[in-house]
Amino acid sequence: MGTTWTNSNLGYPRLGENREWKRALESFWTGQLDESEFLKEVKELRLNYLKKQKESGVQLIPVGDFSLYDHILDTAAMFGFIPERFKENSQKVSLSTYFNMARGTADAPACEMTKWFNTNYHYIVPEIGDITPVLTENKPLQAYREAKDELNIDGKPVITGPITFLKLSKGYDQSDFEIKLDQLLPLYVKVLNELKEAGASWVQIDEPSLVASFSKEDVRFIQKTYETFANEVPGLSIMLQTYFEAVNHYEEITNLPVDGLGLDFVHGWEKNIASLEKHGFPADKTLGVGLIDGRNIWRADLESKETALQTINRSAPDADKIIQPSCSLLHVPVTKKHETKLDSVLRDALSFADEKLEEIVILSSIVDEQADNDVIKENQQALQRFSETYRQQSADLTKQREALPSQRKLSFAERKKYQDEKWNLPLLPTTTIGSFPQTKEVRVARQQYRKGEKPPEEYKEFIQNKMQEWIKIQEDIGIDVLVHGEFERNDMVEFFGEKLNGFAFTSNGWVQSYGSRCVKPPIIYDDVTFDKPMTVEESRYAQSLTDKPVKGMLTGPVTILNWSFERDDISRKEVSYQIAVALSQEVQALEEAGIEMIQVDEPAVREGLPLKREEWNDYLDWSVHAFRLATSNVKNSTQIHTHMCYSEFQDMIESIRALDADVISIETSRSHGELIESFETAVYEKGIGLGVYDIHSPRIPSIEEMTEMMERALRVLPTSLFWINPDCGLKTRNTPETIDSLKNMVQAAKAVRKSQETPTT
Repeated sequence: MGTTWTNSNLGYPRLGENREWKRALESFWTGQLDESEFLKEVKELRLNYLKKQKESGVQLIPVGDFSLYDHILDTAAMFGFIPERFKENSQKVSLSTYFNMARGTADAPACEMTKWFNTNYHYIVPEIGDITPVLTENKPLQAYREAKDELNIDGKPVITGPITFLKLSKGYDQSDFEIKLDQLLPLYVKVLNELKEAGASWVQIDEPSLVASFSKEDVRFIQKTYETFANEVPGLSIMLQTYFEAVNHYEEITNLPVDGLGLDFVHGWEKNIASLEKHGFPADKTLGVGLIDGRNIWRADLESKETALQTINRSAPDADKIIQPSCSLLHVPVTKKHETKLDSVLRDALSFADEKLEEIVILSSIVDEQADNDVIKENQQALQRFSETYRQQSADLTKQREALPSQRKLSFAERKKYQDEKWNLPLLPTTTIGSFPQTKEVRVARQQYRKGEKPPEEYKEFIQNKMQEWIKIQEDIGIDVLVHGEFERNDMVEFFGEKLNGFAFTSNGWVQSYGSRCVKPPIIYDDVTFDKPMTVEESRYAQSLTDKPVKGMLTGPVTILNWSFERDDISRKEVSYQIAVALSQEVQALEEAGIEMIQVDEPAVREGLPLKREEWNDYLDWSVHAFRLATSNVKNSTQIHTHMCYSEFQDMIESIRALDADVISIETSRSHGELIESFETAVYEKGIGLGVYDIHSPRIPSIEEMTEMMERALRVLPTSLFWINPDCGLKTRNTPETIDSLKNMVQAAKAVRKSQETPTT
């Protein structure tokens, strides 16, 4: 195709084929590995990942993308952004301080955690405050030297750019953005100069913030940043890398003094192509062509990708080009080679990280006119077999959807009267979000059952015994609305996907969610339809054990969509509606079984928000509609709860209201009550539970700190609508932590309840 074509990767999964990274981390945290043993193990993993990429034929291999927890936490630690509560007497950040920032201690709450753009990965939010940054260590340089010395790999160092880093940080006024940027730029210059002196030819600076909505003033900051790098680090080739969407302010960004610009031609295809065709691309820059989907698991159609390359080349004929994934492969599983239990037609249509590297190399061979025709033929045959075998159902799902109501019969104020009469709950009722500790005993029993080593009746008895145990614990603690504990559930999405039609499940398709927490997203490969009741048996049994209400627990349609690898042949909106119709049938089954307090969790609604604000309304409209399709066909006295966690909701309060849930619980503890500010300026007239303690930290919150959070919330929220709960499910905590924390929560609620009650005369 004329100009020079090479290939590259943008980042590789940290987990390992069998989650070796996760096990090393957790062994270190529990003291089974000392620091030197731990560092030795993770170094071996890191080098193996690099070797694998080299052996696959990748030419530009990223280094510095590996992390011991999170790459944004790495950047914060590298520049000395250590909150005062974690300070130590050394400039270099110790491993204990690093992990304390992520996980918290008994005396110091962890740093806030939130979603990485519109993915299900969570990053640790840097706390800038009044801290003057310093370079504690040059992490990209260490990674570059290690790859060169150990494996003779001339790697491509990866670093999060200063614009994105500051945009994702907190603790400073946005009017001070330029001041903070001016403090950081000399440190970035030092990092880059040291990389240049060490021999690095390319450095990848990740600036995904450039695809989100940003102002003309932000353009000035971006120009200032990259002009500084060009002037003060001459001779170093910088690849300014964007992903997840089309870049904004295309003309200004392509005119920056950088050597390359990486664009996402998967999720940003239409807008990036339109910009290319309208404005062209500078001949003196290298274009990073992100053409292999780094966020989904479907095999690339090589013929259509070749056509896409030709289209791109026509609009940028004189620029050198690098074929690469659309983003880091952090968001997909490592390899499909272990997926021997999957249907072969479906398996042949999948592509995980290792297979995506192969696709990148094959595309490189296509543009070099050295492609193996048999490989391309096999690719087309596999995709054709898949489309002919699946996605051909004729069920009229649209008719089912149109027959469902999408709003409750009565307004919240009207149906609240029915619910108050039915439930007769105290002021400030206490509850939990749903799950209780998934202990080793629970996990082993479930694994034995799934392997056929524990008979179904024996497993059922085990689950019922756990429910009995925790119903009694909740009653003893004094919780008002109980849950069954979800001991039968492996994951809040996978559990439902296994019981609905249209989902497939991998054996080893793990991806990182946060820290060592991994999830195994289901694959939506066909139409989603209801099969039979999924949660009724456990919910009905738990309710039989107590006179207190027990909530039915479901995962909402948008969360199931956002936490799955969705099909790519129909719109996400349409898939969400299919899931909603199926869930509405489960809601009906629960209600018919006498479970009339039902929680339909939607923790992932906000993370699916488009990165461009002008596209928010459409997404929120169909997300709200999907939730209401699932939850509106119930009696007036049936109380619908939902839950959302770890996101900034200040800018979507109206959509939260539009869900029309009777009670919504939202995380506030890890963000230190900042969400409460939303309700100081916006009226919210439905039931709300603001999470009063952080379940992601092992510390046990005191009665006093929870009381203080409740009292602040009650200054802006009606007492009659306020619920008390943790900020998320408790499956990751151990039993003593959970019991002690819930005891404190109930005591705090009782104290505040007493202070709020009107004294009788």
